[in-house]
Amino acid sequence: MDNCVKEVIKKRLEKTAEALRRNNMEAYVTENSAEAVEKVRELLHKGDSISCGGTVTLEECGVKELMRSGDYDFIDRSKAQTPEEAEEVYRRTFCCDTFLTSANAVTECGEIYNVDGNSNRVAAIAYGPKNVIFVVGYNKIVPTIADAVTRVKKVCAPANGARLGTGTPCEKTGECISCKTGGDVAKGCLSERRMCCNYLVSAYQRHKNRFKVILVAEELGY
Repeated sequence: MDNCVKEVIKKRLEKTAEALRRNNMEAYVTENSAEAVEKVRELLHKGDSISCGGTVTLEECGVKELMRSGDYDFIDRSKAQTPEEAEEVYRRTFCCDTFLTSANAVTECGEIYNVDGNSNRVAAIAYGPKNVIFVVGYNKIVPTIADAVTRVKKVCAPANGARLGTGTPCEKTGECISCKTGGDVAKGCLSERRMCCNYLVSAYQRHKNRFKVILVAEELGY
């Protein structure tokens, strides 16, 4: 990547990090995935109980490998063999020390936007685990919540639909059907496998520094 482009990205991430701090969140800017993994390692303690939601970012950047290292009590939903076992993992997650995830979008105003189908991810972000660590690539930084909504409808949902083989309209057409009628936040398909069921905007936090946001100057996830 051209050094001038890198500098622009860095400045944008630093601006976003400062806005997140004003909203009572810890925020860090890292140049690459390796630095992000080391920052996660610093924020965790050996023996911590940890878990995560469905996330491409953590796999791509190497955080999942750290989680599987054996240094932590990893409550791993991928090991669930039945829906009942998965449900038990989700419930155990609410009592873990740290929940790790990415975000669908982070605004330059310091807000974090997430949309979920099963909703275990947004539930754990909002309440339960003692700490939440977000790892977010620069491609997910947007100016406003309105831009975050559009990003989910035109990028996140279609890409995840393809990854999961949902057969939802967004997977087939490349955007949410609501984009044709103005893209209102909660409007969408009536598919049984709809991925956009609950919407979470995280703004100013009462519990200071429960959220720890690592912004990475790389494109990661959807």
